[in-house]
Amino acid sequence: MLAYERFGSGEPLVLVHGISHRRQAWYPVAEQLAEHREVILFDLPGHGDSPDLVPDGRPVKELLQDQLLELFFELGLERPHIAGNSLGGRIALEAAADGLVSSATGLSPAGFWKGERDFAYIRAHFAVLLTGARIAQPLAPTMARSSLARKLMLASLMTHGERLDRDRVVGDLNKMVRARTALKTIIGGAFPFDGEIADDIPVTIAWGTKDRLLLPYQAERARKQLPQAEHVWLEGSGHVPMSDDVAGVVDVLLRGSAQGLRSSVAETVVA
Repeated sequence: MLAYERFGSGEPLVLVHGISHRRQAWYPVAEQLAEHREVILFDLPGHGDSPDLVPDGRPVKELLQDQLLELFFELGLERPHIAGNSLGGRIALEAAADGLVSSATGLSPAGFWKGERDFAYIRAHFAVLLTGARIAQPLAPTMARSSLARKLMLASLMTHGERLDRDRVVGDLNKMVRARTALKTIIGGAFPFDGEIADDIPVTIAWGTKDRLLLPYQAERARKQLPQAEHVWLEGSGHVPMSDDVAGVVDVLLRGSAQGLRSSVAETVVA
């Protein structure tokens, strides 16, 4: 069983973190979301506190989707709302394409790179991140006491890494190192998003204007590929925007998941 947390009240909203991250990525926005939604956070296989991702010859998409469906079954969720960041955003879009959810929101979702050269940049970025994490791991508890050091350590992922406390940064770094095997499996099986999402499943895509991993040109490709979706810019935010713009991300997630609610409920939430 995947490690998860469940709290709040209202329509269920499943939040999916990015590759090499963990469920705590959503903590900056979770409390405010829980005032309007039942929030479900979980660690992907091979990440955080969940069991390892075990390749069995099937495509990565199928492996991850099966784990998601098992989580839905275990928690009694039937077509919940879903939102994700990076890989998590891609998982959300795939779930929408397969008709498994009531709405889908992606924050810089993976899958909209131009070609192999652009994907090589993404692959190299993660290789540098992982190498840096392994080198910094013994020194991280001391380094992370400094807000400037936290900002620099997380600069490729967010613009305001200093807003995370020392324990969160150290924990994220340790779990990033732990996720290296899953990262290699997922990166090795990656391919551009090519799904078609039915018009009756609301989709929202938001992109940080300072995303240094999935560069903002990909937002324009997502706009062309999914013209029916609502597309939003998160001004000044990096690839992981939940700490960079708490209010903006909360607004995007509530509005994105309100589109599938009864109109009276939606009007109350977004008024």
